[in-house]
Amino acid sequence: MANYIDLANLIFPNITTTIEDLEKRYPKRDLPEGAMVTRFAPSPTGFLHTGSLFTSLVSSYYAKQSNGVFYIRLEDTDTKREIAGSGASLVEQLKVFDVIPNEGYISDEEELGNYGPYKQSERAHLYNTVIKHLISVGRAYPCFCSVDDLAELRKEQEANKEIPGYYGKYARCRDLSVDEAIERINNGDPYIIRFKSMGDHNNKVEFHDEVKGDLTLTENDQDIIILKSDGLPTYHFAHLVDDHFMRTTHVTRGEEWLSSLPIHLELFDTLGFERPKYGHLPVIMKVDEGVRRKLSKRKDLEAAVSYFLEQGYPKYGFIEYLLTIANSNYEQWREQNLDKDFYEFKMSFDKMGIDGALFDIAKVANISKERMAYKKAKDLCEEVKTWAKQYHEEFYNKIVADEDFFVSILNIEREKEKPRKDYAKYSDIYPIISFFYDDVYSTIDYSTVEWNPTMNKENIKAVLEDYANTINMELNEEEWFNSIKELSVRHGFADNIKVWKKDKESYKGHVGDVSEMLRIALSGRKNSPNLYCVIQILGKEKVIERINNTIKSL
Repeated sequence: MANYIDLANLIFPNITTTIEDLEKRYPKRDLPEGAMVTRFAPSPTGFLHTGSLFTSLVSSYYAKQSNGVFYIRLEDTDTKREIAGSGASLVEQLKVFDVIPNEGYISDEEELGNYGPYKQSERAHLYNTVIKHLISVGRAYPCFCSVDDLAELRKEQEANKEIPGYYGKYARCRDLSVDEAIERINNGDPYIIRFKSMGDHNNKVEFHDEVKGDLTLTENDQDIIILKSDGLPTYHFAHLVDDHFMRTTHVTRGEEWLSSLPIHLELFDTLGFERPKYGHLPVIMKVDEGVRRKLSKRKDLEAAVSYFLEQGYPKYGFIEYLLTIANSNYEQWREQNLDKDFYEFKMSFDKMGIDGALFDIAKVANISKERMAYKKAKDLCEEVKTWAKQYHEEFYNKIVADEDFFVSILNIEREKEKPRKDYAKYSDIYPIISFFYDDVYSTIDYSTVEWNPTMNKENIKAVLEDYANTINMELNEEEWFNSIKELSVRHGFADNIKVWKKDKESYKGHVGDVSEMLRIALSGRKNSPNLYCVIQILGKEKVIERINNTIKSL
């Protein structure tokens, strides 16, 4: 009469290693007390989701602030959904946002660290060793049920209004004798391997979650699949083995995994593995027609991190926005520490929200605008140049053709106590400042420009000609504005808006109208950066040239 060990040897004849061997091969890490070992474990099935960036940022942040280890593990066992090259692409996008692993998967050709391989598809030996052990002690078994068998089971459960799944009396292969199982395997019957649960869904399990606190969960009783017919493990089983032998101390993941936690806890306890600490993070939500829902890969552009890269949101703005989701006290800390790097902020689990966080793209823009405004023009130039090189070739070519000129444009009302806040992302810049470049300015059709309807062409010409004839580039900004007031008075305009409002009949307009004439002549638009700065950057010759071109077009 055969026993469990015979069954295990039949299924895994080439596995001679034991769990004890693996414990020696992957010893506990020699790290300072309190150091966290965290991970990001993406599947190479598409783009980097904003929610995934959030969870990976939190994981890497905790490892960094605790002098621990953050690693990346590629969970590539779902071969049907795998997209070639997407694993390496995910790592590259994470790098843009400073989520850089200390070890782990780097690309399909490169990995770092002593706890690998870091691709699940290359870790079959570990999984099979552990599964062989489970079979040998009667806690895993081969299941020969077909797809039709499982469909029949489900129908029966639905008819009986019972919980669906493969458990208890519905686990048909659970109680097959070892001899029956061996006979069927020898006959070539297809099978998968299931974990034999000892739980009962009528019981509860107590658990402390780092984010959500003390929880009471329904005990697992499902005999989950741990090895598929293609010889690859399921997520539930593989990630658990990996977290143990990679010595993960803290698992931070989306709260959608909370319902699976009882399965993972039972597997840890069955194997005698120390449980890592779990923190289930709030899922990033969106309000759609009044209904809260998870950010959707199919419906929402902002669900893909690539969207923010293409649009040119600065990484520090986006990271800081995610930190406001991660910890409720981040914004208060930032207000009190404007001059500090955000990595000096101390993240804590007890300041994390327990409800789904609403994604607010307007807030991303506001934070980005605030941070970009305080960047030195030279530094911002480098950021914009890097972005434009990949996403806006025309803009990039203009920057590198005369970098000093571009820096002077960026420096308009910057590097002061209250700088201008015109840009929320790099892609905002070119549309606002493109008129500085002659080839763009030359395309302006002044016949379509909307001049102030109260201004006739003769007034506009007279004002522009006078300014061109009297321009003085040596004036400071206050002196220059006084000269604009004098220009206004010479042509019948009030030098003060309040004066004009009190007696509109006595004036053609006010000093603001005169400034607008100049602004349109030099930029082709009613709104532009500080007009005095525009004039200083363009220089006298170009200012006069543009004024003359405008007069000719009227």
